[in-house]
Amino acid sequence: MTQRTKIERSHAEQAKLAVSRHAADLFWKHGVDGTSGEAIAEAAGISKRTVWRYFRSKEACVEPLLLATGLRFVGHLRDWPRGETLETYLHATMRSFVEGDQTIRDGIAAVRIVAMLHKEPALRSAWLMACRQAEEELVPVVAARADRTPDDFDVKLCAAAMMAAIRVVDEEISSAAIHEGRRFEQSETTDRLAAAIRAASTLPICDPVGG
Repeated sequence: MTQRTKIERSHAEQAKLAVSRHAADLFWKHGVDGTSGEAIAEAAGISKRTVWRYFRSKEACVEPLLLATGLRFVGHLRDWPRGETLETYLHATMRSFVEGDQTIRDGIAAVRIVAMLHKEPALRSAWLMACRQAEEELVPVVAARADRTPDDFDVKLCAAAMMAAIRVVDEEISSAAIHEGRRFEQSETTDRLAAAIRAASTLPICDPVGG
């Protein structure tokens, strides 16, 4: 891939993310049925044709937002020192992970969309697609920590199980926060996330590894 192609792809991804943020806001305010492709295009300042060029459906418009939050966490795990346990690393770094105005806004938007899944089942496809893409990015992270290759079956299985655990935690916390008004301390969400990942990991990567 040439540098120009990389730049063009990056610009396209940022453009899709911008549209995704508007779509998530409209879905939250008006519901999926109450939001049209035209409304998303108008909010994003683009043509309806461009929306359909970017996305296969209006529900798919939220995929880039959901994926961005998922990829940020995978990227965070990529920086996990080999000599630290999962719990030690997450508790030491999660505060910085969620800092930044845009990061906070995206996180809130993602929580709202995930909390809507029970009454807006059409959004679940977008959520699962985003999780699947994040899982693919998690595979080399698991492989590196396990000292195996990314095409190793056990590596793929571990990444799939870890991402499923992350997805369940995200859904449970999002639902409780939005529908029950629960407030979660950062330490509690970190504990839940770490416990779920450790329980799901099919390879011994949550404790310090050699090398």
